[in-house]
Amino acid sequence: MSAIENVLVVNSGSSSLKFTLYRIDGERRLANGLVERIGSDNANMVYRRGDEPKAEHAVQARDHAEALQLVCKALTDPATGVLKSLDEVDAIGHRVLHGADLFKEATLVTPESLAGMKGLIPFGPLHMPPNIGGIEACEKIFPGVPNVAVFDTAFHQTMPPCAARYAIPDEFRTKYGIRKYGFHGTSHHFVTLAAAEFLGKPADQVNLVTCHLGNGSSLAAIKNGKVYDTTMGLTPLAGVVMGTRSGDIDPAVVLELVRKGMTADEIDTLLNKKSGLLGVGGINSGDMRDMVNAAAAGTETAELALQMWAHRIVQYIGGYFALIGGADAIVFTGGIGENSRPARARILSRLACLGVDFDEEANATRSGPCYLTKPGSRVAAIVMPTDEELMIARETYAVVAK
Repeated sequence: MSAIENVLVVNSGSSSLKFTLYRIDGERRLANGLVERIGSDNANMVYRRGDEPKAEHAVQARDHAEALQLVCKALTDPATGVLKSLDEVDAIGHRVLHGADLFKEATLVTPESLAGMKGLIPFGPLHMPPNIGGIEACEKIFPGVPNVAVFDTAFHQTMPPCAARYAIPDEFRTKYGIRKYGFHGTSHHFVTLAAAEFLGKPADQVNLVTCHLGNGSSLAAIKNGKVYDTTMGLTPLAGVVMGTRSGDIDPAVVLELVRKGMTADEIDTLLNKKSGLLGVGGINSGDMRDMVNAAAAGTETAELALQMWAHRIVQYIGGYFALIGGADAIVFTGGIGENSRPARARILSRLACLGVDFDEEANATRSGPCYLTKPGSRVAAIVMPTDEELMIARETYAVVAK
């Protein structure tokens, strides 16, 4: 094919479709937006060209294919679009939740690889079908344009067996694929590279604890630029306390709930959608902003939820710090990690024993990329905004350019 100029990034969720179009030379974002509440009577589209103010309006989008048609119409609109025709799209990158052991890096979509992804639907029954549906829709609308699948699990494939395996008989790994995979890999990958550049270190020599903190949260231990361990496991349920997810829990709790008569689906809903900050905080919300406000107003259950949230994160940071033999920096990213100053303070105020000289004023006033530690701090703490879409565009370009 000819030179690759424009890369479209598509992230198809269960009821949404996010998109970003990049001019890959210079990594310039031409347009981005999303179609949300797909399949409902109140579907909505947000579109933004370059750095212009976003435009928002109601749309009809019965499925992801119709949503993608709306995206294409917006990108080629004579008044507000950025393309003369869809022929100017040279490659399309897709976020795909789970690659299991089958896909260990970004992969060109072929009939064979697409069939492999469909075989992994049981690993992500909520996310994988729309991820795959987005790919199939693009194949129809952009015939002949290469599609690339970028997997949330891929960056974590460097974990050694001592971190990736569960202490159960190996037949369950070989027969059913039960092991730790990790998620948010695209975000952890982006901030690892960005933090190394920010710190002035080669990417293959940097040691970090990266904290992707949002409604869904995960931490990763980065040793010499590669993942040594991460908090999420076979699914995104494991690890730290999250907005609605429990994080780590004694497996016997699940057995006890089964004995009490709960079904697998009921337990799945409990641990994934009714637990975490939502389950503990007592304010009918799992949003960190609501929890911080409620705790500040004296709600004891909200304060407890925040203490549990910070406790688990500090526990993992300390453990990962030991596993990789010390870190150059602790990196905060994601919606909470980048924006919630009170939440960050609950973590950073407890890390002095690791050599983190927390700068409270910097935490209260600075925005990323920035240091949250004082000059001379033995271990830096930094805010590094993530850009998963740009990372997907980079990986898509690399695969297609080969």
